[in-house]
Amino acid sequence: MKSILVPIGGSMTDGPLLETALAAARPFAAHLQFLHIRVGLGETAQHTPHMAFATGPALRDALEQLETQNRDRCAAAVEHIHDFCTRSQIQLCDAPDRSQAVTASCREEEGSALERVLFHARHNDLVVVGRASKPNGLPPDFLEHLLMGCGRPLLIAGPAPSPTVTGTIMVCWRESADAARAVTAAAPLLAQAKRVVFVGVAEKNGDAASALDDVLRRFAWHGVPAEVQVIAPNGRPVQELLATAARTCGADLIVSGAYGHSRLREVVFGGCTQSFIRRCDRPVLLMH
Repeated sequence: MKSILVPIGGSMTDGPLLETALAAARPFAAHLQFLHIRVGLGETAQHTPHMAFATGPALRDALEQLETQNRDRCAAAVEHIHDFCTRSQIQLCDAPDRSQAVTASCREEEGSALERVLFHARHNDLVVVGRASKPNGLPPDFLEHLLMGCGRPLLIAGPAPSPTVTGTIMVCWRESADAARAVTAAAPLLAQAKRVVFVGVAEKNGDAASALDDVLRRFAWHGVPAEVQVIAPNGRPVQELLATAARTCGADLIVSGAYGHSRLREVVFGGCTQSFIRRCDRPVLLMH
């Protein structure tokens, strides 16, 4: 993972996002490509609650307010990036050099946020994103579309800064192609981890323990020792069982496969992908 895309919005959630991106970049001395999209006023209005009900002078005032918010977000994004790079002693450069440290570049573009982020995401090894804490002019299912369309692993930052993502990594395993793709995508991080825990939820029509043991044996060829934990279902939603397992093992990062189609609501582990996307108290790496 030498090239990491970091879309940044210029909001209060930028802090944890920047720290998580740096934590992912450090083990590889990777380059962080910070990207801010100046979303058009029309797109911002389309995805702003209650705008459809504004008319006359109220509509004009609302549009002026949105325009001001867009300018403020753009200025804040640039300020956050430069302050963070200065504080973290990250060199800003636009081309590779012989540095063995993390480097960064900053780019601003206009247009459709989803289209531009998807374009750049496909040209990088990893995408690190944050969760919006309030409406920001982007589609409410922006992360779902990005996960489905970018073809790259998506690392979603937690609500608090993450000093490392390679301490303890918990891998959510289920017998599916998406879980296998997630493990492959996360392999560089898993190889750097101090501890790897494969966790599966026992199913009625399968032998989770046997499957996990086989995964463990094959993973040992990569030279990374790992542990296995099989969770017995107890009537609680699977996402709650996995969240408890992550807290118990002190996971710095959760790795999971993701599956969706139609309106992106069909997911591995039932509602787990949606739970990881919308609310998780630690970073989670998803791969579709």
